[in-house]
Amino acid sequence: MTHSLLEESRGHLADLLEACQRCAWYLHASAAHLRWPLTGRELADRSKDLEFYERLAAINEGFGKLQDLLTTTMRHLCNLSGENTESFLRVASFCGKVGILQSLDDWQACRSLRNRAAHAYGTDYTETAGHFNAMHSQIPLLTDTVVRLSAYVRQTLQIQTEDESFLRDLPTASTFDP
Repeated sequence: MTHSLLEESRGHLADLLEACQRCAWYLHASAAHLRWPLTGRELADRSKDLEFYERLAAINEGFGKLQDLLTTTMRHLCNLSGENTESFLRVASFCGKVGILQSLDDWQACRSLRNRAAHAYGTDYTETAGHFNAMHSQIPLLTDTVVRLSAYVRQTLQIQTEDESFLRDLPTASTFDP
């Protein structure tokens, strides 16, 4: 019975990783269809361009979803590894120690940006453009975290995703060597 619970937990971690990889890939693909940096003037000029704003909405949603998925996946990794998951600060500390998170401050800043995205309903186009430009600048941090997390899990727990194609096709500068 215990063995099947462990295998179920390992399978769940693989599924979470695959969801992170897919979400990161789609976030990059959505962002690649826009010219960066955005300007307030551009947002104002395209105020009724449904396709443009749907792309921005996809980036906003994908950014928040990837943050949430990474948080859940790192917590599950810690559970499976016997680490303390009492608070996310402990989870992040472990992930920093093993090289998954390169900077806790960068992660917290990215998280703050995600939280603002979820609760900001501004009408100032320049401010909105600044928000999306800040999010766009953090996509590599999230992607690199997905890559390092996937590599750590593969190397230490011998768990990998069923479909590695999204991970292979992620644009990233990061490599991982525990």
